Amino acid sequence: MNPPEFHTLLPRAEKAGLHHMPFAMDMALDEAAESLDYPLHRVNLARITDKAGFLAAVGTALDFPDWYGHNWDALADCLSDLSWMPADGYVIVLENADDFARACPADFATALEIFQEAADTWRDDGVPLWTLVGTAEGTLPWLQDPA
Repeated sequence: MNPPEFHTLLPRAEKAGLHHMPFAMDMALDEAAESLDYPLHRVNLARITDKAGFLAAVGTALDFPDWYGHNWDALADCLSDLSWMPADGYVIVLENADDFARACPADFATALEIFQEAADTWRDDGVPLWTLVGTAEGTLPWLQDPA
């Protein structure tokens, strides 16, 4: 996918949600998010192997408010609110997710479900929330590339 496609894809709330992040798209994504004035947050999950580490990494990368409780409910609440960074759309990249996915498959699935539910909530308001998951090729075959 090249930059012009991201420029037209990112504003489409009906397409937003949880997708695989092919590494070749990285620069194009940055350019498109910047041109649309969408905050782009990268969550580096390299060497994250437990739920607490995941929740801390997400909270730090997205600059969650002080009331963030570092649990699944608090993650869902923050992702469904985002009032501390108002925007017309949002892009979150979960980079290097392989270690966490392998070490804690149930927690990883729960996390992805929460991100998808947040995207569904924002979609109702016409606001795209994209979560792109950076994993090695074939790690999550059910996770689709954005299109």
